[in-house]
Amino acid sequence: MGHSVVGAIAVVAFWAFITIVSVAGILYDYRKKRLAMETVRHAIERGAQLDPALLDSLLRHQRAADAQEHALDPRLLRIGGIITVASGIGLLPLALFIAQVQERARFPIMGLGVLAICVGIGLLISARVLERDPPPKDLRA
Repeated sequence: MGHSVVGAIAVVAFWAFITIVSVAGILYDYRKKRLAMETVRHAIERGAQLDPALLDSLLRHQRAADAQEHALDPRLLRIGGIITVASGIGLLPLALFIAQVQERARFPIMGLGVLAICVGIGLLISARVLERDPPPKDLRA
């Protein structure tokens, strides 16, 4: 009974950590964008003349961050595909080892391995397609 409670607490703590980190990143980006926009808005409300060069310098970082966020780099897809395929391959022998203790777990774990391999192959194919045929410039950020 005690081990199951500790395991449940560990699972909840892990997912709580993942949630907190994700939400913190989203809030950080939101506040950074809002601060840049508020600076421009306050300057306009006070009647300050905004030089286009000043506006460009204030918003340049934001535009660059938005462009990078929307850019698809085939190298990153390839790296993700390689890691995912390797993880799927690693799950296959894991299934055999786990099956020595719990026979019923063999096929579900093997199924997860095959699924991971398929996802990795999809990422590798996506990287190849992007290298061969990049998106049109008007669809890029």
